[in-house]
Amino acid sequence: MPEAQSSRQDPRRWKKQPVRRTVSHICPPPRRPLTVADIRPGMENERLGVVRDSMFQNPLIVKAELGKPRERSCSLPGIDFNYGLYIRGLDGGVPEAIGHWNVFKQQPTCPHELTRNYIAMNRGAVKAGLVTARENFLYRQLNDMRISDQDDRHVKKELPSLPPNMTFGIRARPSTPFFDLLQHRYQQLWVQEQKATQKAIKLEKKHKVILGKLYETRSSQLRKYKPPVKLDALWHMPHFQKVCPHLDTFPTEADRQRAFKAHQEEHAVRQGTLRMGNYTHP
Repeated sequence: MPEAQSSRQDPRRWKKQPVRRTVSHICPPPRRPLTVADIRPGMENERLGVVRDSMFQNPLIVKAELGKPRERSCSLPGIDFNYGLYIRGLDGGVPEAIGHWNVFKQQPTCPHELTRNYIAMNRGAVKAGLVTARENFLYRQLNDMRISDQDDRHVKKELPSLPPNMTFGIRARPSTPFFDLLQHRYQQLWVQEQKATQKAIKLEKKHKVILGKLYETRSSQLRKYKPPVKLDALWHMPHFQKVCPHLDTFPTEADRQRAFKAHQEEHAVRQGTLRMGNYTHP
Protein backbone atom coordinates (compact mmCIF):
# COMPACT_ATOMS: atom_id res chain seq x y z
CA MET A 1 0.00 0.00 0.00
CA PRO A 2 2.68 2.60 0.85
CA GLU A 3 4.45 1.89 -2.47
CA ALA A 4 1.22 2.35 -4.41
CA GLN A 5 0.52 5.67 -2.69
CA SER A 6 4.05 6.88 -3.34
CA SER A 7 3.77 6.02 -7.03
CA ARG A 8 0.49 7.92 -7.35
CA GLN A 9 1.94 11.00 -5.65
CA ASP A 10 5.14 11.05 -7.74
CA PRO A 11 4.34 13.29 -10.77
CA ARG A 12 7.66 12.63 -12.49
CA ARG A 13 6.69 9.05 -13.20
CA TRP A 14 3.83 10.12 -15.54
CA LYS A 15 5.59 13.16 -17.04
CA LYS A 16 6.68 12.73 -20.69
CA GLN A 17 10.42 12.79 -20.98
CA PRO A 18 11.85 15.12 -23.68
CA VAL A 19 13.22 13.42 -26.77
CA ARG A 20 16.82 14.26 -27.48
CA ARG A 21 17.23 14.95 -31.18
CA THR A 22 20.60 14.55 -32.83
CA VAL A 23 22.01 16.10 -35.97
CA SER A 24 21.00 13.01 -37.95
CA HIS A 25 17.36 13.59 -37.00
CA ILE A 26 17.40 17.30 -37.85
CA CYS A 27 19.39 16.99 -41.09
CA PRO A 28 19.16 13.35 -42.19
CA PRO A 29 21.57 12.18 -44.86
CA PRO A 30 20.25 11.70 -48.40
CA ARG A 31 18.57 8.38 -48.97
CA ARG A 32 20.51 5.97 -51.11
CA PRO A 33 18.86 3.99 -53.92
CA LEU A 34 17.06 0.76 -53.12
CA THR A 35 18.70 -2.59 -53.52
CA VAL A 36 17.40 -6.13 -53.69
CA ALA A 37 18.36 -6.67 -50.04
CA ASP A 38 16.12 -3.78 -48.94
CA ILE A 39 12.96 -5.19 -50.50
CA ARG A 40 10.59 -6.86 -48.02
CA PRO A 41 7.34 -8.72 -48.71
CA GLY A 42 4.39 -6.34 -49.04
CA MET A 43 6.41 -3.35 -50.24
CA GLU A 44 5.38 -1.32 -53.28
CA ASN A 45 8.54 -2.20 -55.20
CA GLU A 46 8.26 -5.95 -54.69
CA ARG A 47 8.84 -7.74 -58.02
CA LEU A 48 8.28 -11.21 -59.38
CA GLY A 49 10.89 -13.07 -61.34
CA VAL A 50 14.46 -11.98 -61.80
CA VAL A 51 15.16 -8.77 -59.88
CA ARG A 52 18.35 -6.77 -60.30
CA ASP A 53 19.71 -3.71 -58.47
CA SER A 54 19.70 -1.74 -61.73
CA MET A 55 15.90 -2.01 -61.84
CA PHE A 56 15.65 0.20 -58.73
CA GLN A 57 17.75 2.93 -60.35
CA ASN A 58 15.18 3.61 -63.06
CA PRO A 59 12.86 6.49 -62.01
CA LEU A 60 10.13 5.16 -64.32
CA ILE A 61 9.98 1.83 -62.43
CA VAL A 62 10.60 2.81 -58.81
CA LYS A 63 7.42 3.55 -56.86
CA ALA A 64 7.11 5.69 -53.74
CA GLU A 65 6.59 3.70 -50.55
CA LEU A 66 3.55 4.49 -48.43
CA GLY A 67 4.44 7.19 -45.88
CA LYS A 68 7.99 7.60 -47.18
CA PRO A 69 9.59 9.96 -49.70
CA ARG A 70 10.50 8.71 -53.14
CA GLU A 71 13.84 6.93 -53.35
CA ARG A 72 16.52 8.50 -55.51
CA SER A 73 17.59 6.47 -58.51
CA CYS A 74 21.20 7.65 -58.48
CA SER A 75 23.94 6.57 -56.10
CA LEU A 76 25.82 9.21 -54.09
CA PRO A 77 29.60 9.24 -53.45
CA GLY A 78 31.18 8.55 -50.09
CA ILE A 79 31.58 10.76 -47.02
CA ASP A 80 35.02 12.03 -48.02
CA PHE A 81 33.74 13.42 -51.33
CA ASN A 82 33.79 17.22 -51.75
CA TYR A 83 31.05 18.73 -53.88
CA GLY A 84 31.85 21.66 -56.13
CA LEU A 85 34.90 22.78 -58.10
CA TYR A 86 38.26 22.67 -56.35
CA ILE A 87 40.51 25.56 -57.38
CA ARG A 88 44.19 25.15 -56.65
CA GLY A 89 45.77 28.38 -55.49
CA LEU A 90 48.69 29.62 -57.54
CA ASP A 91 49.44 32.79 -55.54
CA GLY A 92 50.93 31.20 -52.43
CA GLY A 93 47.80 31.54 -50.27
CA VAL A 94 47.41 33.78 -47.22
CA PRO A 95 51.11 33.74 -46.08
CA GLU A 96 52.31 35.09 -49.42
CA ALA A 97 49.54 37.73 -49.52
CA ILE A 98 50.50 38.96 -46.02
CA GLY A 99 54.26 38.84 -46.66
CA HIS A 100 54.42 41.10 -49.73
CA TRP A 101 52.22 42.96 -52.17
CA ASN A 102 52.10 42.09 -55.87
CA VAL A 103 51.76 45.19 -57.99
CA PHE A 104 50.08 44.82 -61.36
CA LYS A 105 52.46 45.86 -64.08
CA GLN A 106 50.93 47.83 -66.86
CA GLN A 107 51.42 46.25 -70.25
CA PRO A 108 52.98 48.43 -72.92
CA THR A 109 50.45 49.79 -75.36
CA CYS A 110 51.04 49.59 -79.05
CA PRO A 111 51.60 52.97 -80.70
CA HIS A 112 48.63 54.06 -82.76
CA GLU A 113 48.57 56.42 -85.68
CA LEU A 114 47.51 59.95 -84.86
CA THR A 115 44.54 61.48 -86.65
CA ARG A 116 45.22 63.98 -89.42
CA ASN A 117 44.36 67.63 -88.75
CA TYR A 118 42.51 68.42 -91.98
CA ILE A 119 41.33 71.78 -90.69
CA ALA A 120 44.86 73.08 -90.18
CA MET A 121 46.05 71.63 -93.50
CA ASN A 122 43.16 73.20 -95.44
CA ARG A 123 43.79 76.55 -93.75
CA GLY A 124 47.48 76.41 -94.66
CA ALA A 125 46.71 75.46 -98.27
CA VAL A 126 44.31 78.40 -98.67
CA LYS A 127 46.91 80.80 -97.23
CA ALA A 128 49.47 79.43 -99.68
CA GLY A 129 47.09 80.04 -102.62
CA LEU A 130 46.43 76.37 -103.42
CA VAL A 131 42.82 75.71 -104.46
CA THR A 132 42.79 72.69 -106.79
CA ALA A 133 42.57 69.07 -105.65
CA ARG A 134 46.02 68.21 -107.02
CA GLU A 135 47.64 71.14 -105.21
CA ASN A 136 45.88 70.20 -101.93
CA PHE A 137 47.09 66.60 -102.26
CA LEU A 138 50.70 67.70 -102.78
CA TYR A 139 50.47 70.17 -99.89
CA ARG A 140 49.25 67.43 -97.57
CA GLN A 141 52.11 65.18 -98.66
CA LEU A 142 54.66 67.87 -97.77
CA ASN A 143 52.90 69.27 -94.67
CA ASP A 144 51.39 66.33 -92.82
CA MET A 145 49.81 67.71 -89.65
CA ARG A 146 48.50 65.40 -86.93
CA ILE A 147 46.31 65.95 -83.87
CA SER A 148 48.34 65.41 -80.72
CA ASP A 149 47.10 63.20 -77.89
CA GLN A 150 47.90 65.97 -75.43
CA ASP A 151 45.67 68.43 -77.25
CA ASP A 152 42.22 67.10 -76.36
CA ARG A 153 40.32 70.25 -77.24
CA HIS A 154 39.05 68.65 -80.45
CA VAL A 155 37.87 65.54 -78.61
CA LYS A 156 36.30 66.94 -75.46
CA LYS A 157 33.26 69.10 -75.75
CA GLU A 158 32.54 71.98 -73.48
CA LEU A 159 29.91 71.22 -70.91
CA PRO A 160 26.71 73.20 -71.31
CA SER A 161 26.15 75.93 -68.78
CA LEU A 162 23.52 74.87 -66.27
CA PRO A 163 21.75 77.01 -63.69
CA PRO A 164 23.08 76.60 -60.14
CA ASN A 165 19.68 75.63 -58.69
CA MET A 166 19.01 72.85 -61.23
CA THR A 167 17.98 69.48 -59.81
CA PHE A 168 18.90 66.28 -61.65
CA GLY A 169 16.81 63.13 -61.71
CA ILE A 170 13.26 62.10 -62.51
CA ARG A 171 10.31 63.91 -61.06
CA ALA A 172 8.13 62.00 -58.66
CA ARG A 173 4.76 60.86 -59.93
CA PRO A 174 1.91 63.05 -58.63
CA SER A 175 -0.41 61.53 -56.09
CA THR A 176 -3.61 59.87 -57.28
CA PRO A 177 -6.64 62.21 -56.92
CA PHE A 178 -8.89 59.86 -54.94
CA PHE A 179 -11.50 62.56 -54.25
CA ASP A 180 -11.93 63.23 -57.99
CA LEU A 181 -12.31 59.50 -58.61
CA LEU A 182 -14.91 59.07 -55.86
CA GLN A 183 -16.90 62.11 -57.03
CA HIS A 184 -16.82 61.01 -60.73
CA ARG A 185 -15.09 64.26 -61.61
CA TYR A 186 -13.63 62.90 -64.84
CA GLN A 187 -17.06 61.76 -66.01
CA GLN A 188 -18.48 65.22 -65.40
CA LEU A 189 -15.64 66.85 -67.32
CA TRP A 190 -16.17 64.45 -70.22
CA VAL A 191 -19.91 65.23 -70.33
CA GLN A 192 -19.17 68.97 -70.32
CA GLU A 193 -16.69 68.55 -73.17
CA GLN A 194 -19.25 66.57 -75.20
CA LYS A 195 -21.92 69.23 -74.64
CA ALA A 196 -19.54 71.99 -75.65
CA THR A 197 -18.56 70.04 -78.79
CA GLN A 198 -22.19 69.48 -79.78
CA LYS A 199 -22.98 73.14 -79.17
CA ALA A 200 -20.09 74.21 -81.38
CA ILE A 201 -21.22 71.83 -84.14
CA LYS A 202 -24.76 73.26 -84.01
CA LEU A 203 -23.45 76.83 -84.21
CA GLU A 204 -21.26 75.90 -87.16
CA LYS A 205 -24.20 74.34 -88.98
CA LYS A 206 -26.36 77.36 -88.17
CA HIS A 207 -23.87 79.88 -89.51
CA LYS A 208 -22.95 77.75 -92.51
CA VAL A 209 -23.59 79.64 -95.72
CA ILE A 210 -25.53 77.73 -98.37
CA LEU A 211 -23.89 78.40 -101.71
CA GLY A 212 -26.13 78.56 -104.77
CA LYS A 213 -29.90 78.62 -105.16
CA LEU A 214 -32.14 75.67 -104.38
CA TYR A 215 -34.72 74.87 -107.01
CA GLU A 216 -38.01 73.20 -106.24
CA THR A 217 -38.66 70.05 -108.23
CA ARG A 218 -41.89 68.22 -108.81
CA SER A 219 -40.91 65.55 -106.28
CA SER A 220 -40.25 68.11 -103.56
CA GLN A 221 -43.51 69.89 -104.32
CA LEU A 222 -45.51 66.66 -104.20
CA ARG A 223 -43.81 65.78 -100.92
CA LYS A 224 -45.04 69.01 -99.38
CA TYR A 225 -48.50 68.97 -101.03
CA LYS A 226 -51.50 68.07 -98.91
CA PRO A 227 -54.54 66.92 -100.85
CA PRO A 228 -57.66 68.90 -99.97
CA VAL A 229 -60.37 67.06 -98.12
CA LYS A 230 -63.94 67.63 -99.20
CA LEU A 231 -66.07 68.38 -96.19
CA ASP A 232 -69.64 67.17 -96.30
CA ALA A 233 -72.12 68.98 -94.19
CA LEU A 234 -73.54 66.90 -91.39
CA TRP A 235 -77.22 66.11 -91.59
CA HIS A 236 -79.35 67.52 -88.79
CA MET A 237 -82.97 67.09 -88.06
CA PRO A 238 -84.99 70.21 -88.82
CA HIS A 239 -86.39 70.65 -85.32
CA PHE A 240 -82.88 70.29 -83.72
CA GLN A 241 -81.05 72.85 -85.90
CA LYS A 242 -81.75 75.81 -83.60
CA VAL A 243 -80.99 73.94 -80.37
CA CYS A 244 -77.70 74.96 -78.65
CA PRO A 245 -75.41 72.27 -77.23
CA HIS A 246 -75.72 71.61 -73.49
CA LEU A 247 -71.98 70.58 -73.06
CA ASP A 248 -69.01 72.56 -74.33
CA THR A 249 -65.52 71.10 -73.54
CA PHE A 250 -63.49 73.86 -75.22
CA PRO A 251 -62.51 76.91 -73.19
CA THR A 252 -62.95 79.33 -76.11
CA GLU A 253 -64.38 79.29 -79.61
CA ALA A 254 -60.88 79.73 -81.08
CA ASP A 255 -59.70 76.51 -79.42
CA ARG A 256 -62.74 74.73 -80.78
CA GLN A 257 -62.07 75.87 -84.35
CA ARG A 258 -58.38 74.96 -84.03
CA ALA A 259 -59.24 71.43 -82.87
CA PHE A 260 -61.75 70.90 -85.68
CA LYS A 261 -59.24 72.17 -88.21
CA ALA A 262 -56.58 69.71 -87.02
CA HIS A 263 -59.11 66.90 -87.14
CA GLN A 264 -60.09 67.75 -90.69
CA GLU A 265 -56.46 67.83 -91.86
CA GLU A 266 -55.81 64.32 -90.48
CA HIS A 267 -59.13 62.93 -91.64
CA ALA A 268 -57.71 61.62 -94.93
CA VAL A 269 -55.03 59.43 -93.33
CA ARG A 270 -57.08 58.01 -90.46
CA GLN A 271 -58.53 54.50 -90.66
CA GLY A 272 -61.78 53.02 -89.53
CA THR A 273 -65.38 53.35 -90.47
CA LEU A 274 -65.74 56.82 -88.97
CA ARG A 275 -62.20 57.87 -89.91
CA MET A 276 -61.30 58.23 -86.24
CA GLY A 277 -58.68 55.52 -85.93
CA ASN A 278 -58.20 51.74 -85.81
CA TYR A 279 -60.13 51.26 -82.60
CA THR A 280 -63.22 53.33 -83.39
CA HIS A 281 -65.34 50.70 -85.09
CA PRO A 282 -69.03 51.01 -84.36
